[in-house]
Amino acid sequence: MLNFEYCNPVNIVFGKGQIAKLSKLVPEGVKILVTYGGGSIKKNGVYDQVMQALEGRDVLEFGGIEPNPRYETCMKAVEIVKREKVGFLLAVGGGSVLDGTKFIASAALFEGEEPWDILTIGAEVKDAVPIGAIMTLPATGSEMNGHAVISRNSTGEKLAFWSQKVFPRFAILDPTTTMSLPERQVANGIVDTFVHVCEQYMTYPADTPIQDREAEGALLTLIEEGPKVFIDPTNYNVRANLMWAATVGLNGWMGQGCPQDWATHAIGHEITAFTGTDHGRTLALVMPALWKHEREAKRAKLLQYAQRVWGIQGGDPEKNIDLAIEKTVEFFKSVKIDASKRAYGLTDEICDKIVNVFNTRGVRLGERGAISGKEVGEILKLCAE
Repeated sequence: MLNFEYCNPVNIVFGKGQIAKLSKLVPEGVKILVTYGGGSIKKNGVYDQVMQALEGRDVLEFGGIEPNPRYETCMKAVEIVKREKVGFLLAVGGGSVLDGTKFIASAALFEGEEPWDILTIGAEVKDAVPIGAIMTLPATGSEMNGHAVISRNSTGEKLAFWSQKVFPRFAILDPTTTMSLPERQVANGIVDTFVHVCEQYMTYPADTPIQDREAEGALLTLIEEGPKVFIDPTNYNVRANLMWAATVGLNGWMGQGCPQDWATHAIGHEITAFTGTDHGRTLALVMPALWKHEREAKRAKLLQYAQRVWGIQGGDPEKNIDLAIEKTVEFFKSVKIDASKRAYGLTDEICDKIVNVFNTRGVRLGERGAISGKEVGEILKLCAE
């Protein structure tokens, strides 16, 4: 097991009717900015619950944060935070809303010249406006971590940052708020969670049996519960299990002391930047191809995954790996994601541009740093037609 330090300060408030506790969770005597996305919270009743819980407080609103939150949009909110002297940010929505809010919180108190430096050169976030979250779309696990991903239209970039300063003070997770989500968003969230777990698990053995079992338990839960949500969308227990899986999938527990990959996410982010394809769908497209490309480096874990998650054992190890990858793709299809390059507009020209991005940045991806631009191109060629 690798050395690690771990601290997670987020207060999770889980279950039906928990939004009513908001007034006790948000500090008194501060101006609050409620951030949200396209306005679905005003249709499903969440907005009304929030405003009722905050009745009598000094509340402002900022809507329109995109599914891939844009720097340009976030900076408009930063202006409001500064001008109105906002003392608390409340993100209401999915992971993109919370990611955007994390950047707003950081940029509002950033001491440098250009807040985009937080993402491009890793400029330190020395302080941030306090954040709370009400999650309505389980997917990113952003409610219990310090990560955020932001896009910038003017440069075509999609980059991530992390800071201990942007861990939410609390996160309210009410599974009933997810019941009105479109099937597409539910499917994306399930795959995003599945791949989050795999990025921390599918590397090489590091004598981490507890973390491995946590990951395998989360994957089995997603495989069992994921298809059920499309059969019975109002099943509270299914919604609750998927919501909690998304949280634990990226709250750091299963990744401590383990080698991690994140190449699938890095490549997927670029596909989204160039094509606008949903994040979850880019992951479903890239991960099986990456596993095929890296099958020797990931061989031991792929065989462990085949046995423990899919019950595949005995016989030819190579066939077992192939079958495990096939079953993963079948699982994605069972939750209504059938990824292909053609469907998502990933042309040869765009693939070349993505390779050029990684060549220009000079980054090396994967748990061993073995994936450069050349390998990214090979992985993209392996993606399903």
